[in-house]
Amino acid sequence: MTTGFRRILPGVLVLAGVAFVARALGAMPYVTPLVLAIGIGATVANTTGVPRPVEAGIAKHSLLLETAIVLLGASLSLKTVIDAGPRILALVAGIVVFGVALLTLLARVAGLDRRMGSLLAAGSSICGVSAVAAVAQTCEADETQIAHAAATILLFDAITLVVFPAVERGLSVTPQFYGVWIGLSMFSTGPVAAAGFAHSTVAGRWATVTKLARNTLIGVVAVWYSIRYTGRGAGPTSPTVGRVWTDFPKFLVGFLLLATVANTGVLPAEVIALIAETSDLLFLLAFAGLGFEIRLDQMRNTGVVPVVVVGTYLVAASAVAYLLVSLAM
Repeated sequence: MTTGFRRILPGVLVLAGVAFVARALGAMPYVTPLVLAIGIGATVANTTGVPRPVEAGIAKHSLLLETAIVLLGASLSLKTVIDAGPRILALVAGIVVFGVALLTLLARVAGLDRRMGSLLAAGSSICGVSAVAAVAQTCEADETQIAHAAATILLFDAITLVVFPAVERGLSVTPQFYGVWIGLSMFSTGPVAAAGFAHSTVAGRWATVTKLARNTLIGVVAVWYSIRYTGRGAGPTSPTVGRVWTDFPKFLVGFLLLATVANTGVLPAEVIALIAETSDLLFLLAFAGLGFEIRLDQMRNTGVVPVVVVGTYLVAASAVAYLLVSLAM
């Protein structure tokens, strides 16, 4: 345990240093600490590089993000979510079905390998690279296809972090509208939360809740792909409950449990405020780590066809999501 802690400590300290600088600079007008944290991390990663002694600690940014999301549950009003619940769930189900179908069609038209199309469809429609990894297990995609699909998703994670906040400035929408829209449109949980909280706390919470609802469908889609590839010489013989649980984002359980406890009124306001402050800090650390994952050299090697396919999907899906949110809210 001590050895493991010592191994990750240097990287965690680097994330803390980036977070401190981002928060200090974030006191200036028109500057958001979360976006600054990502920018600082990306700048370091693409200039000096990441020294090996800090790699292990920086890699923990995913765990920090998941913990921040769990703690976010304490400041969530379940009544608000329940009131909007049926509409959000309907929007999520609709956009995931539409997304998988559209990207599969686009991949086929573009002549991409069927497995590659499946990886891109899952990654774009559900939860980014984690969905790519989950579906790869069911269709036995090779390592090159997995790496190519993951790089394509990461490319658009970086692009959407810039594009969606820029587009929002030209729109007259409420924070809730914006949060739900990006929660339906963007690919990975980290960039969604970053783009939401960079706008406002309300937008960040709605973006995260909507994105978590999308994430819950990863098990369903993994099972669907397992059935689809069964008997075609590519994949396991049958989906299992174990696989569904493995692919399910378990931090969502913690998020829901803490939200339930907090909404019973048993936690004092001071405790909820402390949990919220801790969640904000962990988000800042996680986004600093996310910045270190943005590598321009990998993006250059992504390849043209997958980028065109996913880019076309993103434009269409975000437009459809905007229309659906306009009708539902």
